[in-house]
Amino acid sequence: MISVDGVTVEFNGSALFSNIAFNINETDRIALMGKNGAGKSTLLKIIAGASKPTRGKISAPKDAVIAYLPQHLLTDDNCTVFEEASKAFAKVLDMKKRMDELNAQLETRTDYDSDDYYKLIEEVSELGEKYYSIEEINYDAEVEKTLKGLGFMREDFNRPTTEFSGGWRMRIELAKILLQKPDLILLDEPTNHLDIESIQWLEDFLVNNAKAVIVISHDKAFVDNITNRTIEVTMGRIYDYKVNYSQYLQLRKERREQQQKQYDDQQKEIADIQQFIDRFKGTYSKTLQVQSRVKMLEKMELIEVDEVDTSALSLKFPPAPRSGNYPVIAEELGKTYGNHTVFKDASLTIERGEKIALVGKNGEGKSTFVKAIMNEIDYDGKLTLGHNAMIGYFAQDQAAKLDGELTVFQTIDQIAVGEVRTKIKDILGAFMFSGDTVEKKVKMLSGGERTRLAMIKLLLQPVNLLILDEPTNHLDIKTKDILKDALKAFDGTLILVSHDRDFLDGLAEKVFEFGNKRIREHFEDINGFLRNKKMDNLREIERTVVK
Repeated sequence: MISVDGVTVEFNGSALFSNIAFNINETDRIALMGKNGAGKSTLLKIIAGASKPTRGKISAPKDAVIAYLPQHLLTDDNCTVFEEASKAFAKVLDMKKRMDELNAQLETRTDYDSDDYYKLIEEVSELGEKYYSIEEINYDAEVEKTLKGLGFMREDFNRPTTEFSGGWRMRIELAKILLQKPDLILLDEPTNHLDIESIQWLEDFLVNNAKAVIVISHDKAFVDNITNRTIEVTMGRIYDYKVNYSQYLQLRKERREQQQKQYDDQQKEIADIQQFIDRFKGTYSKTLQVQSRVKMLEKMELIEVDEVDTSALSLKFPPAPRSGNYPVIAEELGKTYGNHTVFKDASLTIERGEKIALVGKNGEGKSTFVKAIMNEIDYDGKLTLGHNAMIGYFAQDQAAKLDGELTVFQTIDQIAVGEVRTKIKDILGAFMFSGDTVEKKVKMLSGGERTRLAMIKLLLQPVNLLILDEPTNHLDIKTKDILKDALKAFDGTLILVSHDRDFLDGLAEKVFEFGNKRIREHFEDINGFLRNKKMDNLREIERTVVK
């Protein structure tokens, strides 16, 4: 059992949360819920040992293995996918190597009665006991099974990790975690970069093979399928429910209704007492009764109603400077990595003012196409940007690229120019950064907060070609809707990579479908595209190959 004991986190004198305590049992699969910025990711980091609380501690058995997948992470760039995933077994293999070294020493040394010799024997015995207690495993087979479950093809195994997007690198890190068979798995938004088959595989693994799990996710179906307990972080404290997410929502609603009734009753009582005090405070015969009621008010423990996230994000893109008629023209465009062809022979034209969705299975080239437009990679064929094309680009890992040591205010202050400099706090306030939050370091922000901050940077300069690669991954439902409304009103050209049908509905008017090494153009909105494909949602296309 792992326990969270009296954990408190304070920033600039104010508490994010105070004296939090709960136990994590071996079969607990916990959803950690709460609004953006409530402290969910901070709490996960503390349990993982990646951050320290202001006060309190995490207690765990000596040999407990806690594995943590953060929202933003890149793997090393000096090895292949298979080699990187195999690092999950580094401790076991290092143990074996050390045992071999010690046994070699014991065979050659003759100081049998020395303290050093006895220490060697003790170390070999201790290592041997640990090593031989580990279930015998075919490591290569386990790595292969896990990588394939997370969507990698066999031909990907020997490709360098540098050839993969941040989302696919996140999968490699997830594979390493799952291969360790930890006592506690901590997952912060694990489904953001997974297609439906990989999500289903992960669900099955967590339900049938994992021990304890704590997960932060905006994917309601995923959370419901894997969890049996929900812990809500709100207003600096926690509420612990022994139910899954859907049941928790109902119980939370009932709790808040009860709190509101108690609050209303108490406010009426306070008003009645105050009215008596005001009426009789100068009356000699009532002096004792007035004093009694004053003390009663002083001692009264005030009832609070837990917050409901009523913050409003005001988002508007600047007017787009006029571009040429055709911001992007591709002729026989293609991209290969060694023997691996991502796509080839793509010829297409994007007209000024069009809003286009890029859809298809992960790894079929959506982000690669975007990187070609941004000239971040070499490619085959020809790609031409139109006259006066001014690009605003939001990459999948845009939020991760922010400097963690800067404050929220400094992040915007260093790029703001002209009149904007006098309005930085107003701009931050419009994106729900206010009060002490503007002085918080970026590394302490939640995923949703980082995404909003990265979006502000995108808005500070007028653009006419907006390219967004999975911009909604760390945004809650309400913020997604606000971003969607702003994009609808944007008068430039929009290229949008997303697997979120609700987000694309009413936004994208043309679809580029990626699959089977091709890019196919569909002159219809996302609903028309899905109807013609006889599919209910974009997740289904991730299971199929383009015909």
